[in-house]
Amino acid sequence: MVDWTEKYRPSTLAEVRGNNKARDALREWAETWEDHREAVIVHGSPGVGKTSAAHALANDMGWATIELNASDQRTKDAIERYAGGAAMNQSLSGSGRQLVVLDEADNIHGNADRGGARAVTTLVKEAEQPVVLIANEFYDMSQALRRACQTVEFRDVSARSIVPVLRDICRREGVEYDEEALEAIAEANSGDLRGAINDLQALAESAERLTREDVVTGSRDRTEGIFDLLDAVFKEEDAEGALKFSYDVDETPDDAISWIEDNVPKDYHGAELADAYGALAAADRWLGRVRATQNYSFWRYASGDMTAGVAAARAEPKGGWTRYGPPSYWSKLGRSRANRDKRDYVARHVAEAGGMSISTARREVLPYLAAMTHHCKNRELTVEMVAHYDLEPEHVSFITGSGKDTKKVQSIVEEAEERRERAAVEHSGGAFEGGRASAPDEGEDESEEGGDASEAEEDEPIEADGDGQAPSGGGGDESEDDADVDAGDQQSGLNDFL
Repeated sequence: MVDWTEKYRPSTLAEVRGNNKARDALREWAETWEDHREAVIVHGSPGVGKTSAAHALANDMGWATIELNASDQRTKDAIERYAGGAAMNQSLSGSGRQLVVLDEADNIHGNADRGGARAVTTLVKEAEQPVVLIANEFYDMSQALRRACQTVEFRDVSARSIVPVLRDICRREGVEYDEEALEAIAEANSGDLRGAINDLQALAESAERLTREDVVTGSRDRTEGIFDLLDAVFKEEDAEGALKFSYDVDETPDDAISWIEDNVPKDYHGAELADAYGALAAADRWLGRVRATQNYSFWRYASGDMTAGVAAARAEPKGGWTRYGPPSYWSKLGRSRANRDKRDYVARHVAEAGGMSISTARREVLPYLAAMTHHCKNRELTVEMVAHYDLEPEHVSFITGSGKDTKKVQSIVEEAEERRERAAVEHSGGAFEGGRASAPDEGEDESEEGGDASEAEEDEPIEADGDGQAPSGGGGDESEDDADVDAGDQQSGLNDFL
C-alpha cells in the first residue's frame, strides 16, 4: 500500500498547513536569494512539514532539487562529494537554479564524523546554489553554522490545522469516519502532522469506519522536547505535573539538570531562585551517587528534585515567552574540544606504544611528558618522544607549550621523521638495500648528525647561564623562539586538563 505521507505530500507551499509565517519566510528567502546568497536552516519538531516545504518551495520556484541525508553521508569527503558538488555547479538542466536540501543536518557532530560539521559550514559559506538545511534540534548544530545561515522555525501543527488534512485524505481514499475520531488523532499527535497521517492510514486499514474508540486503543507514545520541559517546570505545571511531564522528555537527568540550572535565573528571582538552586543541589547529589555506584535507580530521585522541586520553588505565576538557551557548560566544552582532541590523540598513541589503557596514559604518562619536554628545552628527549609516538607539530605544541609554527618545533618533527626512517631501514633486515647505492659508513652518519645538530642549533631557545641569566647576543632566528621561552611560566595545553 502506498504511504499516504508521500502520496499527499504538498506540491506547492500553498498546500503546507499550520505554519503560514514559516512558509512565507521560506518563500521570501528564496525570492531574495540572489541578493543575500545565504543558506537557510529550517528547524522544528519531527513531522511538522520541514522537508515537504523545501520540496514544495523548489516546485514553486521552478528549481531542480538535490537531496542529501546527513545521517547517511556525514563525513567531510561525502559531504564535499555529494552536496558540495551540487552546491557549486549549475543546475541539472544546465541553467537556472537547483535547491540543495541537506536533511537531518543536526546529526553531524565535529570530529565524531571526521570533519563533517566543518565541511557543512564551509559549504554554506561558499555555495553558488541555494541550500536548505533541515534540522530537528537547532542547538545541536554548531554556532558557526547557525551564524552563517538564515533561520526559519516551523512550529508544531495545531490540532485545528491537522483535522482538515485528515478529513481531505479520508474523502480521497473513501474512508468513513466519525468527526470525533479525526479530532482524537489530531490531539494524540500533538503537532506531528506526519504522525497523524500515519495513524490515520494504520487505523483505516483495520476498521471499516473510524471511531473514537479505535483511536484510543491504537494511540502511539510521543516524547516532549526540552524547551517544553522548561516551560512546564518554570511556568505551567505544579510540582506533580512537572514531574509527570518529565517522563515523556527524551533527555537524561544529567543533561536535563544542565538545561534547568542554566535557564532558571531567566524566570526565577530572589528567594524562589535560592529555593530552586537548593532543589538542584539535591538533584546533583543524587546524580553523584549514580556516578559513584552505577545504580541508576537513583535517577528517579534526581529527576524529582530537578523538576518537582524547582516547580515547587515558584512563588508567583510566570507568563510570557522566555528565550531559553543550551547550557553554557556545553559551549565551554566546544571551545576546549580542539585541545581535548589533541590530548586524546597523544594518549591513544602512548597507550598503543606502552600497552596500557588510554585513561592510564592520559592520567599517568602525559603529565610527565609535559614536564620533561617543557618548551622543548630537552631537545633530544623531545625528538625521541615525537619519533616514538609519531606526533605532528600540533601535538608537540600541545605537550610542550611551544608554538607549532616555530622553526624549533618544525625542525624537531623533521628530525624525528628522519630518525623513524633510519630505524625502519635498520630493522628491515636488508630489505631496502637494493634500492640504495650504499649504506653510509659511521663517519658519514656522524657528519649527518652533526649537520642536523648545527642546523637545529639555530632554532634552539636561548638557554640560561649557570647563574640563571640568559646570554647576550644571538641570531635573528633565536628571537622567534625567545617569546616561547620568556613565556616559560606559561603552561602547555595539556595542563588545562591536569
